[in-house]
Amino acid sequence: MQKEITLGQMDLPNYRNVQLTILVILRVLIGWHFLYEGVVKLLSPYWSSVGYLLEAKGIFSGLFNWITASSTAIRVVDFLNIWGLIAIGLGLILGCLTRAASIAGIILLGLYYVANPPFVGFKYSFPTEGSYLIVNKNLIEIFALAVLTVFPTGKIIGLDRLIFYKKKSAG
Repeated sequence: MQKEITLGQMDLPNYRNVQLTILVILRVLIGWHFLYEGVVKLLSPYWSSVGYLLEAKGIFSGLFNWITASSTAIRVVDFLNIWGLIAIGLGLILGCLTRAASIAGIILLGLYYVANPPFVGFKYSFPTEGSYLIVNKNLIEIFALAVLTVFPTGKIIGLDRLIFYKKKSAG
């Protein structure tokens, strides 16, 4: 049976150092990936999601293609994509609102996945990193974020520890 430590009102499992280290490194690496992608898009004056959305296949392709027909919708999607990536990345790196950042990351990656799923018969004009069948980097990162959602690493090492820490009342 695992011992539990108590931080104020929080009961946290007593992880071995190697388990905690690997989970925190996973969180920071995924955070870096999100932050970097957001910053690159922010700094690129010509970046837009139009090309990616025009390539959409599958059940939501009509919605994604509809978005490309409206310059206002594209500006909104681009803004939300860039700042979502940056906010999620910072949240994960800093361990700040880690569960919310992980869930937001799952949603964003889920949108990327359904826009351009790696299914048999779908051909894309943009170059890919390899040949995928159902499982691609987006799906893997979704499940890595799901792991981070259920392990409170930000409450152990991160700003969540400060945000959610409550001193036990005396008495």
